[in-house]
Amino acid sequence: MSERLSTDPTTGASIRLPSLTGLRFLAALAVFFFHVTLSSSPIPPNDPINPFADQGIADGLETLFSKAGYLGVSFFFVLSGFVIAWSYRPGEAHRAFWRRRLVKIFPNHLVTYTLAMVLFAAVITSPTGYLTNLFLLNSFVPDATVYVAVNPPSWTLCSELLFYLSFPFLFVLVRKVPDRRLWTAAGAMVLGTVLVALVTQTVITDSPTSPITPISTTQFWFGYIFPVPRLFEFCLGAILARLVARGSRLPVPLWGAFVLCGLGYALAMVVPFVYGFVAATIVPVGILIMVAAGRDVDGRGSMFARPRMVWLGDVSFGFYLVQGLTIFYVRRLIGDATFAWPAALAVVLGLFTLTLLAGAALYTFVEKPAMDRFARRRRPAPVPEVAAEALATPTDEHRRTPAVG
Repeated sequence: MSERLSTDPTTGASIRLPSLTGLRFLAALAVFFFHVTLSSSPIPPNDPINPFADQGIADGLETLFSKAGYLGVSFFFVLSGFVIAWSYRPGEAHRAFWRRRLVKIFPNHLVTYTLAMVLFAAVITSPTGYLTNLFLLNSFVPDATVYVAVNPPSWTLCSELLFYLSFPFLFVLVRKVPDRRLWTAAGAMVLGTVLVALVTQTVITDSPTSPITPISTTQFWFGYIFPVPRLFEFCLGAILARLVARGSRLPVPLWGAFVLCGLGYALAMVVPFVYGFVAATIVPVGILIMVAAGRDVDGRGSMFARPRMVWLGDVSFGFYLVQGLTIFYVRRLIGDATFAWPAALAVVLGLFTLTLLAGAALYTFVEKPAMDRFARRRRPAPVPEVAAEALATPTDEHRRTPAVG
């Protein structure tokens, strides 16, 4: 389902943002390349995942994609804030909102959690690890054996759960920001990500060193895994949604937004490690989301709004979540064998195909049926006000953006 503004149940009119759905797959793909080129698996005994025997190629690919996972996750978090604010229904009961959001993540999580436990996690995970991961609380624990326990990619769902639970209260504050202060508020969220990196670098203990990063396990936890600091990205997304709804457009073409993301990525490669998690790329990520959403709202669309890209975006959540099984576990079955580059490319292609098929299966047989069954309104609701009113401040009645079909 493409991202959209609140829908009038009588007329079906809505503002859809299919380009953002298509872009979700690019973010998930970035995480895939980050994972498949790792020299050390997050699953004990931390064997190599990168299949290339030529050490120069292996090291080059790992370096090239070393920030791709961080960029993809940051994109997801900003996008979450944007689309949840964009689709928020005025007057909706908190319980109904929470039900819809929990149904979005828990069915896929429970399936991949169960598979991971059966296949490998049960024998290498402590009770604290598998119990906290089951309820998506493990990222709050500053222990490397816990915060990526069971199915390692699921740590991000702990942040998403925090976003969902806090959104009805945070959005009250976001709506109170006057229109003229929205850019200032967005800048404050960006500054927040820089301050998190600064605290991580200067305050959090730098020992013992993590076996898979150049910083300590505690620094990696606080600067990247801990859900609370990731609220800056989520709130930035909600603020950007208000900016787009009120008509703000950036004088940047879509290709230009991608160029800026490339420059941000290059910056992430050279700044101190902890600034590469979020701070170096947060501005171009926000620009890309604003530009793509603005094109959809204005009826111009993009190549990412095409049906195939939207389908890939729909399956991207499953594609992301199964990587702990299709990359980490399957690579473990192969052992630590490496291959000449043609065979290594075939391994990467095979892992990609398996991941895409598994992600599509999760979407088709788990995620979509659960959403259709449990996340819909059970009785007709009153016709809402024009959709964009959810993003307007209470004192900005005359400036509200009308919904378009």
